[in-house]
Amino acid sequence: MGLESCGQGLCGTCTVLIDDIAYSGCLEFAAMLDGKEVRTIEGLEKDGVLDPIQNAFIEAGAFQCGFCTPGFILMVGQLLDKKPNPSESEIRHYLSGNLCRCGAYPEIIKAVLLAIEKRKVTN
Repeated sequence: MGLESCGQGLCGTCTVLIDDIAYSGCLEFAAMLDGKEVRTIEGLEKDGVLDPIQNAFIEAGAFQCGFCTPGFILMVGQLLDKKPNPSESEIRHYLSGNLCRCGAYPEIIKAVLLAIEKRKVTN
């Protein structure tokens, strides 16, 4: 049995990438996704190596219970693909639709800033 957070597309926990665009998975009908690329957090690692954003979240301790972490990581990836060097204000605004019930927001911001630096090194 899967866990559901808000079930209304309001918290970002169930974020998935559909053709590289973030959507609330709880609002998407699987039958409507035929022929589309759907990627979850598991699709970020390549050949057993975590994505730099995943590593940044681990290094920054940007999670407590971890329930919201996949949604945040996918949204951060989308943000950094669009804007590789966002300001802290832009990061906060972009992630404002994702909720962390544990309140790990300072660590999440720290992880995003770390991910920006990690991406500079790997690119």
